[in-house]
Amino acid sequence: MIDLWYAPTPNGWKISIMLEECGLPYRLRAMDLGAGDQTSEAYRAITLTGKMPAIVDRDPPGGGAPVSVFETGAILWYLAEKSGRFLPADLAGRTAAHAWLMWQVSSLGPMLGQHGHFLFYAPSHEPYALGRFRDEAQRLYGVLDQRLAQAPFLAGADYSIADIACFPWIMTHKAQRLSLDGFPAVARWFAAIRAREAVQRGLTLAREERMLGGERGRKVHGE
Repeated sequence: MIDLWYAPTPNGWKISIMLEECGLPYRLRAMDLGAGDQTSEAYRAITLTGKMPAIVDRDPPGGGAPVSVFETGAILWYLAEKSGRFLPADLAGRTAAHAWLMWQVSSLGPMLGQHGHFLFYAPSHEPYALGRFRDEAQRLYGVLDQRLAQAPFLAGADYSIADIACFPWIMTHKAQRLSLDGFPAVARWFAAIRAREAVQRGLTLAREERMLGGERGRKVHGE
């Protein structure tokens, strides 16, 4: 059983989607970020960073004590190795999946996060900051489009953890007032992933979590 410490954000969606895709049983531990659950003593015992999400695998490969994993890139890699899925077997594909995963956690996510912050949460709209992060968001969409014009998925022919990492941030494009119209390869890729049943389940989990206010936190998935 895997415990998923979760709130419905792009970073949370990465892991709910991955667990649904892998078919691994998990227990949702709903978090209220506005109430500061990420700073609680119980959560800090799992990850000193205080960042959401994190997992605790109570049945790790090879047995032994439960394993805590934090940072979404590391969690996705861990779950891919545990399940034997969504990592290409060939060296070139595996390397590409790793590289694009690192690109997401170092570039796409942070820049879109900053763009969203200055667009919606800054006390005043600072034109320089908003323009800077909007321009960078558009540039990163362009990088993604160039790659996806070369191959169906980021690692090549096969859907991988790199796609699972990037997709939830592209899910925010309408909220961030960004358009896919100028990025046809991204639009094609986005539609293909959005149609996957496991992806829909992962996103439905996010919507239900908002509506139920954490009651779903006691439900076990995958059994």
